[in-house]
Amino acid sequence: MATTITLVDDDQNILTSVSMALEAEGFDVKTYTDGASALEGLNKNSTDMAVLDIKMPRMDGMELLRRLREKHNFPVIFLTSKDDEIDEMLGLKMGADDYIKKPFSQRLLIERIKTVLRRVDAVRKSATADEDEDGVIVRGRLRLDPVRHQCEWDGKDVKLTVTEFLILQALAHRPGHVKSRDQLMDVAYHDDVYVDDRTIDSHIKRLRKKFRAVDEEFDGIETLYGVGYRYSES
Repeated sequence: MATTITLVDDDQNILTSVSMALEAEGFDVKTYTDGASALEGLNKNSTDMAVLDIKMPRMDGMELLRRLREKHNFPVIFLTSKDDEIDEMLGLKMGADDYIKKPFSQRLLIERIKTVLRRVDAVRKSATADEDEDGVIVRGRLRLDPVRHQCEWDGKDVKLTVTEFLILQALAHRPGHVKSRDQLMDVAYHDDVYVDDRTIDSHIKRLRKKFRAVDEEFDGIETLYGVGYRYSES
């Protein structure tokens, strides 16, 4: 089956031109002109990836992302105005996987989409010598299944975004070993996306919040101030 990309933008010219370019690359494309209709549509029919404009009527991209992340973990790329640096960083902290500034070339957007999709595929295919034959990572009560993009704690499902999964996978790969923020940024983002330390801190905060929703005593991710983070099985 073809990969489905959902485009959400109030500019019909962008929707039409980008849709044609993506379809020429073999993608299936769904389009919405505002956040409210997109939320309704995506809750009924999911997608492999969403590309969201930030400034839209009825519901902006930030609010749409917030509501989507309550139920869905598919990757998201934001479209931002060139002066929206605050929005870019806030979007990444909220769970977006990448952003691209307007005006943009269709080729650049397509390459960014393919890059994020490759990251998703890499998560699913990753396996190491100490994982089982299906690539599943088991660390105490934690179970990570990259192939199915599933995370469980004590048998309870924990829904993670692609970026959150990558960060947790990097930490759980070697329990007790410290990962610096720079190392986690290298895992979670490609080179031409700038993120600062606070963005990684925000992802860690979101991870802890999601685990504590199923186990209020969760303490598996430890902070070493001034150094980084590590996963503990104890």
